[in-house]
Amino acid sequence: MAETQIFEPRGRAIPFADDQRDGPTLVLLPGAGLRIGYLGLLAEALGEEDFRVVRIGTREPAADLTPTLHDLAQDVVDVMDHIGLTRPWVGGHGFGGTLARTVALDHPSRASGVLLLAVEGEAPVSVSPLSEIPENAYDQARLRMQHDARQNTPDVAAHTLAPGIPVLVIQGADDAVMPPSHGEALRASAPERVSVKTIDGAMDLFPLTHVGETAWPIEDYLDWD
Repeated sequence: MAETQIFEPRGRAIPFADDQRDGPTLVLLPGAGLRIGYLGLLAEALGEEDFRVVRIGTREPAADLTPTLHDLAQDVVDVMDHIGLTRPWVGGHGFGGTLARTVALDHPSRASGVLLLAVEGEAPVSVSPLSEIPENAYDQARLRMQHDARQNTPDVAAHTLAPGIPVLVIQGADDAVMPPSHGEALRASAPERVSVKTIDGAMDLFPLTHVGETAWPIEDYLDWD
């Protein structure tokens, strides 16, 4: 598994890990309040098929600055520039998917497609009692910053998509935090370019608990074997 590095442009501290494979490139962004480590097994599974997976986390919170989603999307693009990525697929889990959609909206020439591992609703990010993720797994400071970033970016709604860019949604059938109805609503908003794969028996931590079932449709959709 690739080691975590820190990119620190202009006082920001953005964690990332790059496994530097030779195949298709996928940028993965973690869910709200979570670190990039839990996406490591998914990155390894995709790496076995020679995908280059770059995991990028959220910047270190600063007491005197509340970023918007557009600011956090710029962080992702800055890391991409730093390591020489031109036009990868960009995706994420929950909040990470919302941020991936923002990257594609703000920088459409930099995203070949968007991967959404579950689709957030309209409500700001928070810790849900319905989640299978333990509360002590969350970085509370980052969670608050991400919550505020969503609140401060009303132009990015749950169904806002960049024009013309394909979207793949993978979701858990038993996810009570980001239920499958969110993904179906997104597909209904743009059926010509949104594809949905639902994993039976999966809850909201499916990128870790159902690694193979998550990786296979990614591999198939990006047409790499």
